[in-house]
Amino acid sequence: MNNRRNFNRTREPDIRYNRYIRARQVRLIGPNGENGGVVDTRDALQKATEFGLDLVEISPNAEPPVCRIMDYGKHKYEIDKRKKDAKKKQSVVKVKEVKFHANVEEHDYATKMRHARDFLEDGNRVKCTLWFRGRENTHTEIGFQLYARIQEELADIAFAEQPPKLAGKNLSMLLSPGSKKKK
Repeated sequence: MNNRRNFNRTREPDIRYNRYIRARQVRLIGPNGENGGVVDTRDALQKATEFGLDLVEISPNAEPPVCRIMDYGKHKYEIDKRKKDAKKKQSVVKVKEVKFHANVEEHDYATKMRHARDFLEDGNRVKCTLWFRGRENTHTEIGFQLYARIQEELADIAFAEQPPKLAGKNLSMLLSPGSKKKK
């Protein structure tokens, strides 16, 4: 019974360098950016070792592939750093929900509006949901009037991405931050 793991030590990296470069000839760029012309891959590797650096494939789809003499570890580090920075700058938009009832009191309404305004100012979308209970179901126009009031009060910072829509006993609307999109 063989318990040893089968590590694939010849696995090719994402960015080809040194012995992983497959092309016979490459367009060489020196360590200072000077053009070395089209040379055999072996000669390019030899020049890279003379400088004490690596031969890194920059543009593998070119004909012949473009390779540069540089420090592979430093190049890999810079690529990873750029990816992390791009991920940090990426913003995730969340959908926050604010629930209403048809007979909402003024104080509760003001509190819910303050929360909705805070969510929108933070860049999140707000889903407003309204439940109709019992006899309220026969007066759905109250809910539409409430949503018209909400849209009017939040018009300076938001627009209705999805207008009020009645689905059974629920009335829902989706607000997005920003002003109304131009047609």
